Amino acid sequence: MTDEVDGSGILIVRDQVTLVALTTMAEGMFGDLVKAVVDLGRMVMALGGAMHADEEADLIADGSTQSDLWGINLYPAAFGTAEFIEYDSMINLRPRQNRTRGVEDPATRAAIVAVVERLVRG
Repeated sequence: MTDEVDGSGILIVRDQVTLVALTTMAEGMFGDLVKAVVDLGRMVMALGGAMHADEEADLIADGSTQSDLWGINLYPAAFGTAEFIEYDSMINLRPRQNRTRGVEDPATRAAIVAVVERLVRG
């Protein structure tokens, strides 16, 4: 269901990832969260990096366009609630497109939610 891009342990989810897999990733890295980068153009998501920039780099190497990439954190214990997705990443800082670490545009946030809902299976 997921493809490992390289030896970094970063996974690019093209089909689906289970909530159990997300929980295991969270426990192995940060305890309660998994860093993720969502590609809105290709409808894929990278998971498991220590930094969003690592996942961003793997997605770009895989054919993504940087302007389509958004960094988020997923909290598996909050699956099914508004707290499941946290919009906070340094890669989201883009002076001409987005002025904060969050995601300012409601349409972009909705698109991120749609990709995450398609890719994460409870």
